[in-house]
Amino acid sequence: MDEQTDVEGGLMVGDQLAVVGYKSADGENIAKTVINITTLLGKWTSIDKNFEIQEGGVVQSFVKAESNPYTTWKIFNGKLLLNSDTFKIYALGPDSLYIENTKGIFAYKRQK
Repeated sequence: MDEQTDVEGGLMVGDQLAVVGYKSADGENIAKTVINITTLLGKWTSIDKNFEIQEGGVVQSFVKAESNPYTTWKIFNGKLLLNSDTFKIYALGPDSLYIENTKGIFAYKRQK
């Protein structure tokens, strides 16, 4: 099989996953994109943003002066929606998150 699955955030037993799949020509179900929600949850920070992605679609912002803080999140068709902004998860690791939209790639590090 020469098809490749895009897995972001690693795979561990018991993790919550969002999966986008398709049915191949021979009828086999294939995962196209896998996002590890367990890895996505947590506190993320960058130069101008500091927020926590929480269970149940809630985002808590910790920057008081931010004009448009993220308040909600969800995964839809393999994309991360933060409020009404849609991002492709470019990379998701244990301590880093890179998301991309038409304005560019945004880098975050995990805050403890």
